[in-house]
Amino acid sequence: MMLLTAALVVLAVPAVASAQAPAATSAQAAAPAQPLVDGIPLNKALYIQQGSALAEIQSLSSVPLGFTSSAGQAVKAAEHTPTMQALHRREHPLQVYPYVWRGTSPHWYVMFDYRGKLVASADVTPTGRATGVWTGKQAGAPFTHGGWSWSVTSGWILVPASLLFMLAFFDPRRLRRIAHLDALAVLAFLISFLVLAGAHLEPAVWLAYPPLIYLLARLLMLGFGRGAPSGRLAPLLSTRTLLIGLPLMLGARIVLSLVGHQELDVGYESVIGASRILHHLPLYYNDPNHGDTYGPITYLAYLPFQLVFPWRNSLNNLHAADIAAICFDLATVIGLVLLGKRLRRGADGTRLGLILAWAWTACPFTIIGLVVHTNDGLVAMLSVFALVAYTSPALSGATLGLAAAAKFSPAAMLPLLASPRRRGVKGALVCAASFVVVVGLAVYSWLPKGGISYFWQRTIGFQIHRVDVFSPWALHPSLHPLQTALEVLAVVLVVGVAFVPRERSLSAVCALAGAVTIAVQLPAVHWYYYYIMWFLPFALVAFVARAVPASEPALEEARREWVIEPSEHGPAMAGA
Repeated sequence: MMLLTAALVVLAVPAVASAQAPAATSAQAAAPAQPLVDGIPLNKALYIQQGSALAEIQSLSSVPLGFTSSAGQAVKAAEHTPTMQALHRREHPLQVYPYVWRGTSPHWYVMFDYRGKLVASADVTPTGRATGVWTGKQAGAPFTHGGWSWSVTSGWILVPASLLFMLAFFDPRRLRRIAHLDALAVLAFLISFLVLAGAHLEPAVWLAYPPLIYLLARLLMLGFGRGAPSGRLAPLLSTRTLLIGLPLMLGARIVLSLVGHQELDVGYESVIGASRILHHLPLYYNDPNHGDTYGPITYLAYLPFQLVFPWRNSLNNLHAADIAAICFDLATVIGLVLLGKRLRRGADGTRLGLILAWAWTACPFTIIGLVVHTNDGLVAMLSVFALVAYTSPALSGATLGLAAAAKFSPAAMLPLLASPRRRGVKGALVCAASFVVVVGLAVYSWLPKGGISYFWQRTIGFQIHRVDVFSPWALHPSLHPLQTALEVLAVVLVVGVAFVPRERSLSAVCALAGAVTIAVQLPAVHWYYYYIMWFLPFALVAFVARAVPASEPALEEARREWVIEPSEHGPAMAGA
């Protein structure tokens, strides 16, 4: 993979066709100066959050292909909703900007601003029926408006997946086992996820943080050798069940991901970047969609898929994003199996690896990430292989460098993986040097004309200063002191794990890697459910690696506990 970074030459295809100027509406003609969302021009702010999903219109009489209503009719439908009529009475006049929302479910997206500030937005069907109006901060965040696809919210998918996930932890003999609580903490994110799917932003944000805090605390305990899980390892899952069930689940996930046919901006922007590389265009440029926010390795990783499934300048032709997400997912599963074999020898290691792969495959959030074809699976894959290669300072540092040059955040694990406590001074220097060489070579190879400062502005700088709503700090600026405190604690943890604890096994390193990842995510202005994939592999290892292997006789004994044999002295209960 290091050779891949050094060998490829860049420059590429124009991304998305530029849009026309926004039209004025019946409320009042749009002023030449664009309205602002938290100080950012309205068009740019929405493009930042949604990639190239929005298309501007030429006139109010425009009727897009597949629509039966015009832009003017869509505006009229939005204005006649009770919410907008009440808003008109309080804040008048309003400027209105109608857009076409492109993608798998095209519709009208109408935005209203008052004195240069976004105050409301509305969804209108292609036939001209208003389906929802949002005000305040939620107005500028379409991903909080609900109406999500069945493929990510259906109980027929999430419930069976959750039950299969629990099987990797469940021990019927010890119902108070803490591993059960650990697994439930991961599944607890579903509450927040489904609340947000119902378009309830504020409660969804707050419900996401208790599981994050619990998992951070648990992983820190395990990393420091406390609260290690006890009991048998997945006693209800025999090795035969794992060998048969795992391929079946993987196949079902792949079918669901292809049938669901959804691609988020994080996926299709990665494809566009790979296309730009093939057409000898710079990766980092003045892109209003801000699809150039990732490190160069993200776009390079999509290059092979772009070669096989070329992007045709359309959001309906994203097979490269689909297949890339599937391949990253399968590679992560393989990495977890190898990681299990690193943790234990022989059949016990194989069984542990299969259980880790089972838990990853069954987890609802890895299924959701695969269905929407996010590029976060790339981070999970590279992070897992950095741990698989842990015994080699050079390979581990280089693989982590690839992850950091893809989406930056994994760089926080470098002090942990290069710890002189574990590797000695020489090993620590080799690990750190390998990391720096890979990251430096990747960035230097695709450095824009503006140099490091422009690269920073387009990538990390944008992420730090982005406009968003999905965090307590974004919703409530008064919490900024708490956010700052969390940032300080994250830095202390990132540096501290290089020196403590003195003794650390590979499972302890995985626990600390998960804790560091969560600590970095906590103070971020933007957090989302796909980021669970970044720390989940480490959490799975920490939660199950120290459990006692269950032999096949033990499995049979566990099953027999659920069968009540008839007594010689009396009849058995019916159905027992």
